[in-house]
Amino acid sequence: MSTEEAGGQSYSPGQSEAFERLQEAREKIMEQLSQVIVGQVDVIEELLISLFSRGHCLLEGVPGLAKTLMISTLSRTLNLSFSRIQFTPDLMPADITGTEILEENRSTGARERRFMEGPIFSHIILADEINRTPPKTQAALLEAMQERQTTVGRVRHQMSDPFFVLATQNPIEQEGTYPLPEAQQDRFMFKVFVNYPSFDEEFEVARRTTTIQTDDIKPVMSAEDILTLQRMVREVPVTDHVIRYALSLVRQTRVGYPGAPDFVEEMIAWGAGPRAVQFLILGGKARALLHGRTHVSTDDIQALAKPVFRHRIVVNFAAESEGVTSDSLIERLVSITPTKEDELTSDARFQKIFAS
Repeated sequence: MSTEEAGGQSYSPGQSEAFERLQEAREKIMEQLSQVIVGQVDVIEELLISLFSRGHCLLEGVPGLAKTLMISTLSRTLNLSFSRIQFTPDLMPADITGTEILEENRSTGARERRFMEGPIFSHIILADEINRTPPKTQAALLEAMQERQTTVGRVRHQMSDPFFVLATQNPIEQEGTYPLPEAQQDRFMFKVFVNYPSFDEEFEVARRTTTIQTDDIKPVMSAEDILTLQRMVREVPVTDHVIRYALSLVRQTRVGYPGAPDFVEEMIAWGAGPRAVQFLILGGKARALLHGRTHVSTDDIQALAKPVFRHRIVVNFAAESEGVTSDSLIERLVSITPTKEDELTSDARFQKIFAS
């Protein structure tokens, strides 16, 4: 198999084979999920992008949109271990991470400490209704999400690899809930909105779920395959121009910094941090591969701007009073940001951004 050139970088035969395997795996995953899930193509694609980028996802949608079913079916398709944690107000951190117990050694009669793993020690974690538990328990996920380990007592325990956290929250009922702190939201690569299905999709849902139905979900990828493809994503080349474009989008969200548009100064209280740039570029690499390309374009960055930004931009009271959402501000931001290299480097406003 010949090497493939992309952006000045050549892929070895082994890398090209991994690239083809990713294309094949995407088609097989979508085929398997279609047996159970109707529609939600964009949501599934964003989940896969996050998975292959070693990120985590926060899903928001009203009850009954198959968020839990989608995640559990995805774990079956990927042949990964799966744990569902139902977050409640009385859930404690040890209920998630695990705890040390005293166990009697039957041969010696001595008591020994043994760590009993919690549900977090799986490949895919569904944190269901994460905003229904207090911050103390929400924070139990922080170390695991960022460091791929958890500390119990003085002992560190490594997580499974790959490790993928999918958290859900209900946007319509806020009584007795605990909104996720900004520091924890920033750990999630994407915030994905799960919307109502179309008429035809909902018709198909009603037809399928009101009859006797069986599925034949077959695993199409192993943990080792996913780790290989995650490394492949990191090797996708990206030009300096695309990095500048992603950086310009992020830096324009920061109030008080040079180059921020007037509507940002008026409607945003807090902008996106450096993780937004990292996730835009990593997500762009994964999206390019899933769409059959070996290089990242500004179109990839634009397509991922909303899921990357929407939980990192905090709108102020003026925006909320006028019904302005973070998504509408992101759309305005993308529309005014030039995509051509000469426009990015010649515009005085962006020169200030890159020089600051």
